[in-house]
Amino acid sequence: MRGIVFTFVTISAALAQAPPKPPLGLVPVQWPKDNPYSAEKAELGRLLYFDKRLSGDNTVACASCHAPQMGFTDNAPVSTGIRSQKGGMSAPTVINRAYSLNQFWDGRAATLEEQAKGPIQNPIEMGATHEDCVGKLNKIAGYRQMFGRVFGKEEIDIDNVAKAIATFERTVLSGNSAFDKYSAGNKKAMTSAQVRGMDVYFNKAKCDQCHEGMNFTSNGYHNLGVGSDKATPDVGRFAVTKQDRDWGAFKTPTLRDVAHTGPYMHDGSLKTLEEVVDFYDKGGTPNRNLDEKIKKLNLTAAQKKDLVEFLKALNGEGWQHITEPQRFPE
Repeated sequence: MRGIVFTFVTISAALAQAPPKPPLGLVPVQWPKDNPYSAEKAELGRLLYFDKRLSGDNTVACASCHAPQMGFTDNAPVSTGIRSQKGGMSAPTVINRAYSLNQFWDGRAATLEEQAKGPIQNPIEMGATHEDCVGKLNKIAGYRQMFGRVFGKEEIDIDNVAKAIATFERTVLSGNSAFDKYSAGNKKAMTSAQVRGMDVYFNKAKCDQCHEGMNFTSNGYHNLGVGSDKATPDVGRFAVTKQDRDWGAFKTPTLRDVAHTGPYMHDGSLKTLEEVVDFYDKGGTPNRNLDEKIKKLNLTAAQKKDLVEFLKALNGEGWQHITEPQRFPE
């Protein structure tokens, strides 16, 4: 009997450490060798993600700008940080960020771990320093105990904070959409308008030149002309690479659950999917570095409407169960 109990406990423990199975349409997440998945680490990351005590004045959490009920964005043109300061970018969704090659609109962070550190010490976003943040966490006995169990030491450092948050974020997935079900053989999963819109997407508008593959993004950078007509346009990827070809180019976002993550573009300047389709249809905004793939589409009103319906067919499942913790470590 003892042997049977031991076997059951061992199997249960192993299952607890197995990463969540991705929903239909997605491939398994590739977990970093230096930050493998564990259920307790993901839960620690969830607590940190929602905990406003990571900010300088205890008013802003990661979830303040990337809220589950808003598709892991804030549904605002630009985000509001500490002391009601406004940022310059629209908050990208965390959904399926596990499949992203680089982070931020300009790709300046190579990993989710690196990205997680950025907002904490940004004076406009969370307004703390890494030293102040971990100093505050080290004074919370409940967190020290959790970090001890997860990382083997109770002393908290910013690298392990970032690893925990990144582990949680890699569990925020979206799949099993109407499109995924349709592609898997259920031809009733999408409406007739969505099927027509799919044809527009892939064949007429060729949206998949940039929004391609399983996650509907090439993970590349393109200049659409968004904001290029402003007096001081954002230089985008150029700020990172200093390459002229990257001037005004921004990362191509996933289209998974795009109906939930407006407003759109890096500056949140387009309020609706209809406005986005119109923007592409006219060929973007001309500028000295407009991407060669951006051309006038000449879509009919019916085609535009069907394309928007298809984009709604990319609304998926797998992230809606994530909620804010009722209690935080003390």
